[in-house]
Amino acid sequence: MKKLYMISALAAALAVALTIVFSARVADTRGYSLAREGDAQEGEESGAGDGGENGDAEPPQREGAGSDAATQVRVLEADGTVSKMALGEYLVGVVAGEMPAAFEPEALRAQAVAARTMALYRMEVEPNPRHPDADVCADPACCMAYDPLARAGWSAGGEYTPDMAKIIDAVRSTDGVWAAYGGEPILAVFHSSSAGRTENSGDVWGGELPYLVSVDSPETPGDNPGYTAAAAVTADEFRRVVTDEYADADAWGDDPGTWISDVAYTAAGRIAAVKAGGVTITGGRLRAMFGLKSTAADIEPTGDGFIFVTRGSGHGVGMSQYGANAMAASGAGYADILRAYYTGIEIKGA
Repeated sequence: MKKLYMISALAAALAVALTIVFSARVADTRGYSLAREGDAQEGEESGAGDGGENGDAEPPQREGAGSDAATQVRVLEADGTVSKMALGEYLVGVVAGEMPAAFEPEALRAQAVAARTMALYRMEVEPNPRHPDADVCADPACCMAYDPLARAGWSAGGEYTPDMAKIIDAVRSTDGVWAAYGGEPILAVFHSSSAGRTENSGDVWGGELPYLVSVDSPETPGDNPGYTAAAAVTADEFRRVVTDEYADADAWGDDPGTWISDVAYTAAGRIAAVKAGGVTITGGRLRAMFGLKSTAADIEPTGDGFIFVTRGSGHGVGMSQYGANAMAASGAGYADILRAYYTGIEIKGA
């Protein structure tokens, strides 16, 4: 009991940190649908299916809140209204908004389970304080991307496209399946693309969770066209951004090449902290300040500024979506993918 209490307390602290961090998420957190292509997403997912078309068969029951059709979730939608719907319906909208439908079926199933688990975590373990009247919201900077167009089948006539059918299958074929640690739903965070290894939760948010530790991730630049990116900033812009955030940053010499020093890295190879203008800036804060895709980055002075060369996309904690797709393409099932990214978990309801 003491062990479970400590894990729950850590999860609560990390959830608060997530609320802050996700509000600063950068441009790589675009949604994806057939109408607007984008990268796979990072965040916390919740899933929805078309609750009225679950078929005649009785869905499997899971330990906990029950099947997707029997579980109701309150969703704060983009227009400010709170809608109550079946968890299955919500999950289809989340998977549609968070992962490219072109991904492998087992990767989509892993995403559906992560989304379901995240929704259950918000409903049963740690409610999101930003919207107490709703369990989850449609803002990917706060909770998870949610595409309500998925509820209409992405077509004016209401007929599902083959891609929509893949997403619905990912949700229905994992109906009631969730990831647990210590008997509770986990904080099933995920991100778009890792850089060879995922990150420890404590190195990103300061709250260690035993199932969110650094593990190998198999995606390569060949798997993800956006794996490597570069962002240039002039010296004047760099100094302005830093001093806007840190009023006591005043150690600016004549040579911009000396402005950044003491770059420290995490065990996974991401920037943990740098010193700039005489102040220490965490890697996560640096990423938010300059809109970087990742803290897996090299900083290159250019004489009149800097170039940040990043690898992967997102905070790096939990499941890598492109990594999940690479694993699925190599024959891994969704449960294998989830166990690989969330250490020591149990798959419930399968």
